[in-house]
Amino acid sequence: MSAAPRIAPSALFTPQEWTPFQMRSAWAGPLLVVHCWAVIALAVLAGVLIPWLIPLCIMIVGTRQLGLAILMHEAAHGGLSKSNRLNDFLGHWLCAVPIGASLRAYRPYHLTHHRFAQQAEDPDLMLSAPFPVSPASLRRKLSRDLTGQTFFKQRVLLPLAQARSSGSRDASAHDYESIVTGRSVLPFLAFNAVLLAGFIAAGVWWAFFMLWLAPMATWFPMVTRLRNIAEHACVEGSSTNPFRAARTTRASLWERAFVAPYWVNYHAEHHLFMHVPCWNLPRLHRAIHAKPQAEAMEVAPGYASVLRAVTRQPE
Repeated sequence: MSAAPRIAPSALFTPQEWTPFQMRSAWAGPLLVVHCWAVIALAVLAGVLIPWLIPLCIMIVGTRQLGLAILMHEAAHGGLSKSNRLNDFLGHWLCAVPIGASLRAYRPYHLTHHRFAQQAEDPDLMLSAPFPVSPASLRRKLSRDLTGQTFFKQRVLLPLAQARSSGSRDASAHDYESIVTGRSVLPFLAFNAVLLAGFIAAGVWWAFFMLWLAPMATWFPMVTRLRNIAEHACVEGSSTNPFRAARTTRASLWERAFVAPYWVNYHAEHHLFMHVPCWNLPRLHRAIHAKPQAEAMEVAPGYASVLRAVTRQPE
């Protein structure tokens, strides 16, 4: 098994230059979790008070549900807190469980992805290998996301298939969906039952379905797909050059609000040095791009340009 090529920080930075990127914060990670839930709460409140804002609120909540997944990812790298216990508590119970994931299942899966990024053993290779595709193919994928078909497959069909197979799993077909959204069914149902009870107690039972479940069934799967595509699809030399293991996408303000929260767009930097906390990735991006080696990195000017690059397959 061939591990992905890697470089040491000393290949780019002096010890003094690298020291700030090694720092762990006691408060930044917990504050990000609070921020994510606060944005969700405000968007739900706005949708309840001003119903014509509901489509916008669905987009905001769906993006912050992706934000919970991103913060779970941060916890998988131990970046949410200096305390391992608090890191795992926040990452599992406040980030993973609400969206139907499990930090315990996700961490070894994701670290295997880093170890074998874009190699044959990479469990995430199935997410990028099919690209490029035709524009029609991508439209069909996004249509399945926005119409709830992807949600139904992940939240209903996969758990049922797992139950029928008595815990065995097909390692060749649906590992990503199984690990990320199918391994925490009972906690996910329990969390959402409590959440529904809260909405009922507040007299707005319908808001649970319209402003929490609908985003999870539509916008969240779509932006998750866009994230996966942008990170690794169609990056030439990604299996041999550590500077090209992933793509960084420059995200505008609206893209950070509706597609790429919490600096998830700095994925090339994350693959180079995976233990740098997500809030330090913009600073790391600037530091790397002050070095000549940065010329090898794949940096897209925006998500629209990424979609053009990955849909160059003829119809």
